[in-house]
Formats: sequence, structure tokens, C-alpha cells
Amino acid sequence: MTRLEELIKELPPEYHKEAQDFLEFLIAKKKAKPRGPLKLNWRGALRDLRDKYTSVELQHKAQE
Repeated sequence: MTRLEELIKELPPEYHKEAQDFLEFLIAKKKAKPRGPLKLNWRGALRDLRDKYTSVELQHKAQE
């Protein structure tokens, strides 16, 4: 019997589902596709607004 099996058997039955959910989460996290490098193709898109708005004003407008 592995240590993991021993630990699971020591858990009270009401925690078995929680342990199962956590293990499934870890497996899904491991299988998650790694993201590639960030693309900055948007860089400079607001250059024409540089003299009209501050960066803070643009942040507020983006939230509207």
C-alpha cells in the first residue's frame, strides 16, 4: 500500500469527496496547456491619444 493510499484511508469519510476533488484539480492543472509568450501586437495602438489623455484617464475609460 502506498503512502497516499494510507493517508486516504486515515481520512474521515466526509473528506473523501474533497480529497478526490483536489486530486482531480491537480491533474487538470498539470494537463493545462502551457501558454506561449505574450504577444504585444497591440503595443502603440493608443499612441494617437497620448496628448489627449493620461494613462489613468485611459484606464478609467476602459472600465466604462
